Amino acid sequence: MRYRAPSGKGMEETAARRGVPKTALARRRGRHHGGGVKIGFLGGSFDPVHFGHLIAAQDAFEQHQLDRLILVPAAQAPLKPNDVQCPAEDRLAMVRAAVAWDRRFEVSDYELRKGGVSYTVDSARHFRARFPGDRLFWIIGGDQLPRLHLWHDIGELVKLMEFIFLERPGHPMKAEPKVPGLRLHRCDGHLMEISSTELRARVRKGLSLDYFVPHKAIVQIQEKGLYR
Repeated sequence: MRYRAPSGKGMEETAARRGVPKTALARRRGRHHGGGVKIGFLGGSFDPVHFGHLIAAQDAFEQHQLDRLILVPAAQAPLKPNDVQCPAEDRLAMVRAAVAWDRRFEVSDYELRKGGVSYTVDSARHFRARFPGDRLFWIIGGDQLPRLHLWHDIGELVKLMEFIFLERPGHPMKAEPKVPGLRLHRCDGHLMEISSTELRARVRKGLSLDYFVPHKAIVQIQEKGLYR
């Protein structure tokens, strides 16, 4: 459900309860009264969701002063045909549990409800129609840049969305994709080498997921016997 920001005193009280800095509150209020807001989208299989995903989301949110950030679990990633191991409803439940306490983040089930291969351009059309007056940013890892020109209908996609790519501080940008009209923004992130494949293997071996996966997502995995 789309979050509607309160106004005036109610907005300040809500922000105080959520721990939103006053500078961010002023920025958000100004955008709501003077035009569109900045919304970031982070897609992925989230199989399972882990701290690497969430730190990337926070880095992009903070460095690019986003007003909202929406996590978008994919039904089936087009460039990773055999990547998804867990049912859609369980992956969605894990992501929701992981960020339920954090009012900066939201979760969209659009790609899961749509089913099939999750082409980013389809999601971009959906979110552009939903947020017609806002600036939309799709967040990717810097390692995806060399393959960005291979994305489905990339020519249309770059008209619908801007891109934020995550890179390690001080590291040079990888080869910039030759995509006409691409609006690209760098984010120096705290990139973590956490692999969902490795995490699933840890579950099968009976090893702990602590310090890799949010506790509430771990509870979901244990209670439902996922990845065993």
